[in-house]
Amino acid sequence: MFGCLVAGRLVQTDVQQVAEDKFVFNLPEYENVNHIVVFMLGTVPFPDGMGGAVYFSYLDTNGVPVWKLLGFITNDKPSAIFKISGLKTGEGGQHPFGMMALPQTASVAQVGVSIEPLEQLIQQTPVASAAVSAVDSFTQFTQKMLESLCNFATSYGVTQSQMTPNSSEIFIPASVVMKWYENFQRRMAQNPNFWKT
Repeated sequence: MFGCLVAGRLVQTDVQQVAEDKFVFNLPEYENVNHIVVFMLGTVPFPDGMGGAVYFSYLDTNGVPVWKLLGFITNDKPSAIFKISGLKTGEGGQHPFGMMALPQTASVAQVGVSIEPLEQLIQQTPVASAAVSAVDSFTQFTQKMLESLCNFATSYGVTQSQMTPNSSEIFIPASVVMKWYENFQRRMAQNPNFWKT
């Protein structure tokens, strides 16, 4: 039903069902992990009106599991990326895993998914530092590509006095490239899918 992608390392689909509505992934060597993605496999949808609260758990210095709410996934939002690198300290919050005897060691963290009513999920407050930028990866890529093009083009810039006439070369003023860049960014901000029309 669920999968977990550990950024840059592996995809896990061997989730352990620890209760009728609770699932757990083990994350070995979690200290070196910055982001995880939790996703639905597409084989079994959530029942109507239900979704999955996603929790992160690690052992504190006393060997007690600390659980922190990262966010949630639903049939309409079947995957989510979470930043866990800043969550490895501090206290946990309330969680539905109770005192389940889930085997855990100091170098192995756990990601838990608890199936809960959607009305309950939207009222919960995830750990703020687990949120990943709301800007999708396509928008981020586009912005980086635009910046790269502008930086590359302007690195070849010369003043008019430095130009040597060449009848086979076409010269474009840097101001034109910068104007295009600003217009493109403005249009992306208004509608990231404008280029599809």
